Amino acid sequence: MSLKQVHSEQPKEFKFSNENLKKAEEILKRYPKKNKKSAVMPFLYLAQKQNNNWIPLAALKYIAKYLSMPYISVYEIATFYTMYNLAPVGKHFIQVCTTTPCLIRGADKIVRLCKEKISPNENKLSKDGTCSWMEVECLGACVSAPMIQINDDYYEDLDEKSTIEILDSLIKDKPLKPGSYRGRKSTAPERKQLKNGENYA
Repeated sequence: MSLKQVHSEQPKEFKFSNENLKKAEEILKRYPKKNKKSAVMPFLYLAQKQNNNWIPLAALKYIAKYLSMPYISVYEIATFYTMYNLAPVGKHFIQVCTTTPCLIRGADKIVRLCKEKISPNENKLSKDGTCSWMEVECLGACVSAPMIQINDDYYEDLDEKSTIEILDSLIKDKPLKPGSYRGRKSTAPERKQLKNGENYA
């Protein structure tokens, strides 16, 4: 997305919804009043979820004023951490881990499928505007590589077939359930059956 397009998407104003105002006040209770600026990261999450998975500049200014801190400080935090999106992303935002464990187990094939099915370039919305994707560093699920994160959910133990099914479900706006696509629970080893009917990990 070009700077011109990003600028055109920026709303003039932003404020928390009534529901998020209540959540913001609950968040502030976790911190001493003199350190309320410590709530900046959860506040950024609230703004991102409220605004279709991205944070406009108006929200950064709103949060800065809410927490009585310099706007530039909020901007620095929002631009430092990759989990905050400062430009529009799809309703279904796909993050493909391409760090070594995932790459060894086929993350490059997942990237290729995203290019084919979503958009040829990272951070570019699909034709219908519902999906976008990007490569990211380690998402902390190395034992279940390769994996992707879609919005807040992890899809693990993927291969080309399962990735195609997942991407197709997003395009149809009927996302499949997250979790392991080899039937594992958490990081437990796969269970296989011996000839005598007994199971072993």
